[in-house]
Amino acid sequence: MSSETEWDLLEEVIVGRVEGAMFPSWDIILRNTIPQKALAEYESQFSGRGTPIPDYIVEKASIDLENFMDLLKSEGVKVRQPEIFDFQSAFSTPIWKVESGVSCANPRDIFLVINNCIIECPMADRGRYFEVLPYRKILKELFSAGWNWVSAPKPILSDELYSINSSDNFPYSITEFEPTFDGADFVRCGKNIIGQISHVTNHFGVKWLRNFLGDEYKIHIIKSKCPEALHIDTTIAPLANGKLLVNPEFVDSKSLPDFVDNWEIIEAPKPDYFITEIGEYRVVSDWMSINVLSLDDKRVIVEEKQKSLIKVLKDKGFDPIPCPFENYYIFGGSFHCATLDISRKSNLSTREN
Repeated sequence: MSSETEWDLLEEVIVGRVEGAMFPSWDIILRNTIPQKALAEYESQFSGRGTPIPDYIVEKASIDLENFMDLLKSEGVKVRQPEIFDFQSAFSTPIWKVESGVSCANPRDIFLVINNCIIECPMADRGRYFEVLPYRKILKELFSAGWNWVSAPKPILSDELYSINSSDNFPYSITEFEPTFDGADFVRCGKNIIGQISHVTNHFGVKWLRNFLGDEYKIHIIKSKCPEALHIDTTIAPLANGKLLVNPEFVDSKSLPDFVDNWEIIEAPKPDYFITEIGEYRVVSDWMSINVLSLDDKRVIVEEKQKSLIKVLKDKGFDPIPCPFENYYIFGGSFHCATLDISRKSNLSTREN
């Protein structure tokens, strides 16, 4: 049981939960990463910082999530979920305190899976410091099955890490004070891994990851054109060995890593309109449209309203599977964010080395 690409045959996956989700009580990074046009609405709609997200929103997202998990199971994928957890409790370190956690909706952020090694990521968001806890049972099971279970250095998250005003040296929310990264800032193409620097991932974090993985893997860093850069899976999506879906607004195709020079670069169409439950605005990037989940190198789960993307994928020889998931967006992600694939059956003849 292992996973080393985004497109090998998916056999087993962890899917997040929305029960007990909270409005973030600590939101320095969030304010810098939600779409700028949403900031005014954010002040009113998110005024209940550190309070539970209303039940009707959780219920709507839960319906989408159940439909998604049923789809995965019908396609032969084993689904695991973290345990239900109390995110209302305040917690602190000797340096800082937050009034609550957030949720366990997006395991892709918290972990990075490389083959049969699962890495707990050193996340920059104080409110997500203990978000790994609901997954503890799964981690122990993976370890018992022979996995390597590793935690990157737990960051201090003192004020020195955070950049109040962006600059050429620190264009995002964080400095280089200590290594931080989210797993969702990387996508895997066998021995080649593509990542980005963002509001949660710094060069120090990339250096730690390079040192840990060693020469067997090569990490390629691309530059995002999005000032709110947060997680690479709204920028690029490797769909098969030799095929890369690219958001043309966030990345210049000419600046992609050399190893994809002979790949087919598929330019994602402009996202089709969607509306979120909170405030009738988009709390996530429009380009959540390409936050897809590949079941193999043909089948791709896509939000059902993204008709333009579905057509492009069909035209390129893929088998897109529409699935409603818009109600999950308020929790910060779509299919790729909401999952963590832990078993993909590799096909060595199509593996990128």
